Amino acid sequence: MRCFNTGIIRLLRPRQYVKNLFIFLPLIFGLKLPILSVGVLTLGGAMGFCLLASGIYVLNDLYDAPEDRMHPVKKFRPIASGEVTLNCAGVLSIFLMGIGLSILFALHADAGVWGLIYAGMNIAYTVKLKHIPIVDIVVVALGFVIRLGVGSVLSAVPLSHWIVLMTFLLALFLAIAKRRDDVLLALKGTRARKNIDGYNLEFINAVMVLMAGVTIVAYLMYTLSPEIIARIGSTHLFYSGIFVVLGIFRYMQLTFVVQDSGNPTAILLKDRFIQLVLFGWISFFIAVLYFGGGGV
Repeated sequence: MRCFNTGIIRLLRPRQYVKNLFIFLPLIFGLKLPILSVGVLTLGGAMGFCLLASGIYVLNDLYDAPEDRMHPVKKFRPIASGEVTLNCAGVLSIFLMGIGLSILFALHADAGVWGLIYAGMNIAYTVKLKHIPIVDIVVVALGFVIRLGVGSVLSAVPLSHWIVLMTFLLALFLAIAKRRDDVLLALKGTRARKNIDGYNLEFINAVMVLMAGVTIVAYLMYTLSPEIIARIGSTHLFYSGIFVVLGIFRYMQLTFVVQDSGNPTAILLKDRFIQLVLFGWISFFIAVLYFGGGGV
């Protein structure tokens, strides 16, 4: 049985672990970054969540293998290509989810509950919800909010409605951009998803523009909120909106001009412009937070 090969590593999708950086946002926003004990606890939670997410990815690939074989890129995935057997993948999925949940529960009971919610939601997504238009992208966006929940519990920093709202909006923007890639493939004769009939290029383009505008406005409202200004002790946070606008404009350029929006994680890891914008935003944001007076 072909279990132990390089396909196993690719099956875990380690590149996708970058999404779990959202777990650290409450730690940063709560000004607890310098506290070693809290940082270690959050790091442990992120590691457990990575294992849990990998278990979900393996399960997703198991269910998607027939469709992936029709996809010009996904057909090379380990299960779709036959590099990893179905039995091996099934055992690996259960093992990873079990270990990931065990780590989260060991660190904090509520973190484990968030992990269970994430696992249940994504199992439902894999089996059914991913085939329901609009619901599929909402579930993806909620996954990022759950990551915030895990980070909030482990860092003991309550989530503000602003961080939840902005995370959900940004994740929804990225999810609809990713779905656009499937629509383009369908127009070329490759039907990679069953729910593709619920989308067309006109609808997705309109929603992307709408979500981009709403996300930018929500961020600017957040930075200008009297509550946030009072908590931070600075009125300069709204300048960071420049980086948000640039980042969203660049992503839309990649989507509409370059026609490359199928993998947001890959774009983040390879696009220098977005990397520089993200670095600038993080640097400016942390500088204002840690020298302004309070957490958000």
